[in-house]
Amino acid sequence: MLILQRRAGESLLIGENITVSVVSVDGLRVRLAISAPDDVQILRSELVKAATANRDSAMEESAPAELLELLGGVLEKAPSSDQKPKKKEE
Repeated sequence: MLILQRRAGESLLIGENITVSVVSVDGLRVRLAISAPDDVQILRSELVKAATANRDSAMEESAPAELLELLGGVLEKAPSSDQKPKKKEE
C-alpha cells in the first residue's frame, strides 16, 4: 500500500489515464475528484462490502425448520388474526 500526503488542489496519477485530485479538506473530511475513462468502474468500498454481504446472505440456504425457529419469537408476540382488539371501556 502506498500512502501519500496531498493538500487541497494537489493531485496524483494512477497509470496514464486516471487522476485523483484533492478538492478540499474540511476537518476529517476530504473531498476527492476522480477523472478516469468511462470503462473504469469507481465504487466506494463500503458499497462493495455491502453488496458482497447481501449476495452472500442471499445464497445461503436455510432449512424451513430453522427459519420457523427464527420467526418463532416474532410470531408468538404478534397478535393472531383471530383475536379482536379490545374495546375501550367508557
